[in-house]
Amino acid sequence: TGRTLVRPLCYSRDGDSLVIIASYGGAPRNPPWYYNLIANPTVTVEVGREKFRARAAEVYGAERTRLFDAAAKLLPLFADYQNKTKREIPVLTLTRID
Repeated sequence: TGRTLVRPLCYSRDGDSLVIIASYGGAPRNPPWYYNLIANPTVTVEVGREKFRARAAEVYGAERTRLFDAAAKLLPLFADYQNKTKREIPVLTLTRID
């Protein structure tokens, strides 16, 4: 939409990037914020007291599997959500650009 939106999300880390999972609780469709990130991948991220600009990118294949499995180890609900839905739940990285 191009509007500034606030969406608190769970995340994990992979090197210098944050990893977010577009699970939407295992719903049959992706969450609305996913489509906003794909259309406008430059975002402002707040983690604790830190605030920075980042670029969102969806990951695929073996990289998606690796990052999804790592996130599901931290929050097993992600695996439950994947089992609940027919869609492959998107995995995105947020990489600092400033």
